[in-house]
Amino acid sequence: MSARKHTISVLVQNKFGVLSRISGLFSGRGYNICSLTVNQTNDPAISKMTIVTEGDDAVLEQIDKQLKKLIDVISVTDLTGSEFVERELLLIKVKTKDAEERAEVIQLTELFKGQVVTVNHGELGIEIQGRAAKIDNFISLIEKFEIVEFARSGRVAVSRTEGASSVI
Repeated sequence: MSARKHTISVLVQNKFGVLSRISGLFSGRGYNICSLTVNQTNDPAISKMTIVTEGDDAVLEQIDKQLKKLIDVISVTDLTGSEFVERELLLIKVKTKDAEERAEVIQLTELFKGQVVTVNHGELGIEIQGRAAKIDNFISLIEKFEIVEFARSGRVAVSRTEGASSVI
């Protein structure tokens, strides 16, 4: 089977060094992390990591085995192929040469249900949120303008199914 992106949800003990050990596990075995977010859950003792990685089924199986060996890992769930909700946030600054270009950028932002969050002479700051594909599409369309800077949050995801805890 060919390589594809996987969204993995990992519940971990909220302890010093857990992030370092998990990212070290990936780099030490040559697995790439495409996106990584870490947030405290409703239980302050537990954090949720959402990791987007790329690989075939054999790579995912190895990642699963290695993650489960780590002492502070509570559960590992591959959300790929199941029903889940995902979102990312993009903050981007774009240069505009004139009023016409500014209007075009604002129109594109509104089309993507985004917001202009800063306005400076010749520059707009924009916020877009949504699925990763939406963010990718917006970036590809806005590239015809001069992008000054952008920051992307990485994927956060939760299962759509009630009480889902299907472990890899």
